[in-house]
Amino acid sequence: MVRIAFVIGTYPPEEQARREAVAISYATADIEIGIIRVSASPYVKDVGATEIELAAPAFIEAYREAQKQGYDAAVPLGFLDIGINGGRSAVDIPVVGACQSALHLGLQLGDRLGMVVYSPDLIPVMRTIVRRYGLEQHVVGIAHSGFELTEIARHKDAMAEQFLISARSLIETAGAEVIIAAGITQCPVHMKADWLSAQLGVPVIEGIGASIRMAALLAGLSLRHSRLRWPASSSFR
Repeated sequence: MVRIAFVIGTYPPEEQARREAVAISYATADIEIGIIRVSASPYVKDVGATEIELAAPAFIEAYREAQKQGYDAAVPLGFLDIGINGGRSAVDIPVVGACQSALHLGLQLGDRLGMVVYSPDLIPVMRTIVRRYGLEQHVVGIAHSGFELTEIARHKDAMAEQFLISARSLIETAGAEVIIAAGITQCPVHMKADWLSAQLGVPVIEGIGASIRMAALLAGLSLRHSRLRWPASSSFR
């Protein structure tokens, strides 16, 4: 049995329950999923570099808590991959982000990736994250579904329609072979990847399943992050 800690920030109660239920749905006979909550909240309008960096310490502390509780790996909710760089130096278990996992999984299925984020202001944020992973040459375009994160639950049908329009444009005009739903509130919280794949005719990758299963793979193979790349922090405990 591999134990995965799903680290989630603070959301309104109904939104929190949706996300935690989706995460736990990826449990299997061989994968146990537990929830670790942090006080920092990504559920805000206009998330940018400031909000990401302010939230990182709380997430890093949650990764430490996951290790203390005996989890084999930790996964933060969301495509911002909050705190994973520092977290990999802070603990001795894999810390696996949704964005990095989705990008690498997508490259098993095609060479040209298209990403759909929530709103236009997130496009430069996502470009920065993709650049950090050295995968710019594979991302042929980043589009948006036209809604801020906090608006999606109230407009999920309109969001789904616009998501499909944006994804089809990436496929038809940019040559995307795989679509990454770069925002878990779009998919898998309010839409399912297999439904989107059927509508679009190409594979669609979502971040919760990708990151949880990637974390389980690393832990199951007893793989850990390289200490040459991520030296142990002086505050490692």
